[in-house]
Amino acid sequence: MLDSKKQPKNKSSQRQLRVGELIRHALSEMMIKNEIYDQDLMDATITITEVEVTPDLKKAIAYIMPLGGLKIEKTITALNKNVKFIRGRVATMVSLKHIPGIYFKEDTSFAYSSHINDLLKSSSQKDL
Repeated sequence: MLDSKKQPKNKSSQRQLRVGELIRHALSEMMIKNEIYDQDLMDATITITEVEVTPDLKKAIAYIMPLGGLKIEKTITALNKNVKFIRGRVATMVSLKHIPGIYFKEDTSFAYSSHINDLLKSSSQKDL
């Protein structure tokens, strides 16, 4: 029988989820207000789909996708280049004792869901 305090390794705690959502909202607000002054980010509309926080709350991985999926590497490079400024702004927007280090990665869930959708369409056409 599982102890009620033990969790599976892949499940995030309530604290991790809450901190991730606070950081996601702060990052989204920064993107809306165009507070990051970088040439590669000026015309980009960026969606922040999820922020995963490690169990020790020291690192946060923000999964992003530019509108249309265009210039993804350039956008991620620009965001990771400005991570010190971003972390400082998040620190002023979120009331936490320690702000995790923020890293940006491409969100592959859109491509994965599109692939699954294509597989379902192809299998349904074969069945007909």
